[in-house]
Amino acid sequence: MPADRTEAMHAFLARAGWGEATRIPLPGDASTRRYIRLRLKDRPALLMDQPQIAETPVASANATASDRRALGYNAVARLAGADCGRFVAAANYLRSQGLSAPEIYADDIAQGFVLIEDFGDDLFADVLANGADEPVLYAASAEVLAKLHTTGAPALLPPDRTLFAYDETALLAEIDLLTDWFFPVALRRNADPAEIEEHRALWRKVLAPHLQSSSVFVHRDYHAQNLLWLPERSGVARVGLIDFQDAVAGAKAYDMISLIEDARRDVSPALGSATAAHYLETMHQQGTPLDRQAFAEEMAVFAAQRNAKIIGIFARLYRRDGKPRYLSYLPRVWSYLGSDLEHPALAALKSWYDRAVPQEARGVPRQGV
Repeated sequence: MPADRTEAMHAFLARAGWGEATRIPLPGDASTRRYIRLRLKDRPALLMDQPQIAETPVASANATASDRRALGYNAVARLAGADCGRFVAAANYLRSQGLSAPEIYADDIAQGFVLIEDFGDDLFADVLANGADEPVLYAASAEVLAKLHTTGAPALLPPDRTLFAYDETALLAEIDLLTDWFFPVALRRNADPAEIEEHRALWRKVLAPHLQSSSVFVHRDYHAQNLLWLPERSGVARVGLIDFQDAVAGAKAYDMISLIEDARRDVSPALGSATAAHYLETMHQQGTPLDRQAFAEEMAVFAAQRNAKIIGIFARLYRRDGKPRYLSYLPRVWSYLGSDLEHPALAALKSWYDRAVPQEARGVPRQGV
C-alpha cells in the first residue's frame, strides 16, 4: 500500500475510534478491493479498502448507451467499480428488508474506506466442505430471495444511489466477454465480426421478452462464496450477505441461477431443482406466486447468459490479469451452459454455440497464450 494511502487509512480508523485495533489483511480475489480484519479489545470489524482511482466510473442513471460506452466497461455493464458508496447503500437497503447485510460502522466514501460488521469466516463454501447440511443452507438462501422478491426493485438505495436496470446494454456487454476473451484463449483466434453480430442478435431476441417483466433487487453474485452461515440468528437472517455492491434491478431468476449454477463448486441437479422448488413454494405461501413454466424459461435464459459471461470473465482473468486458477472452473461452467441451452427457447443459441465452440474447446485451455 502506498505511504499516502496508509496514512489516510490510519487517519480514517482514528476518526472512527478504531485507531488502536489490531489488523490482519485478508487474501484478495478477482477485484481491486481489499479487506483488513480488525479487533479492538473484544470487538471485531472489517475495513474495506477500495482505492477510488482503481476502476472506471459506473455512469449516471440517465446516461445513454453511447455515454456508457465512452466511460468504459464498468459503466456499460453497470458495475460499481471503485464506488464503495454503492456497497453502503445496498447494505442499508438489505438491512431495511430484515436481511443480514453488514452494519456500516463508519465510512469515508471519497477516500474509499468503509468500516463494517464482521460476519466471521463461515462462508457457505467452507461450512459445506466441512459437512454442513447442504439442503438446509440452500433452502435458507432460497427464502432470502423470496423475501427480497416480496416487493419490486427500489428506485433508490438509501441514501442516494440509483439501483440501475440490468438492461440489454449491460447484458449484451457481458456476453461479448465470451467472444472477446474466450475465443483467443481456447480457439487461438479472434471471433470474426459476423460471428459476434450473430451472437448478439440471437441474445437480443432471447432476452427481449424477459426485460419487460417486473424487476426486483438482484444481488448479482449470490453464491456460496458470498453467503455466510449465521446459525445464531433466525429465519432469513441466518444468511449473511456480502459483495453486493454491483446490485441491479433485474429478473427474479438471476440470483437463483447464481446460487444453483455456482461456478466454483458443484451443485447437483437434484439440489438445484429442490432449491428452486422451495423458492417457488415460499413465493406462493407469502402471496407472491409465480408461473412455474415461465419461471423455468427465465431461469434457463439468465443461466445461459450468466454462464456465457463467466466463461469470458475467467478467460480474461487468465489472459489479462495473470490468474490461471480460473481456467480450472471452465469445464464446470461449460457443463452448466450446455444444460441451459437445452431449453427450447434457446434452440437457436444452442446451434450457434455448437458451431462456434466445439466440445473439445470447452475444457481447460492450454496455457501460454
